[in-house]
Amino acid sequence: MIVDYSRESELLKALAHPVRLKIVEGLINNECNVNKIVANLGLPQSTISQHLSILKSRGIVKARKDGLRTCYKVADPKAVEIVKIMGG
Repeated sequence: MIVDYSRESELLKALAHPVRLKIVEGLINNECNVNKIVANLGLPQSTISQHLSILKSRGIVKARKDGLRTCYKVADPKAVEIVKIMGG
């Protein structure tokens, strides 16, 4: 039987950028908004938003509205495993 690794491949492609890995790592234990991520990583808000959009479209993170803010957290347990393995 041949296993279809399409979902896993998309997950790995989405995580194959250092900024997205850092975002996921930061969101594993902490739900936070774009401003906090910008402050932690020191990158422009537009850059963070683009990376969050990719992670969200792949189902790796999910968003929750909190008034005017949107809070993000990791939604995919496989992404958590991968980031923890890579971080040692």
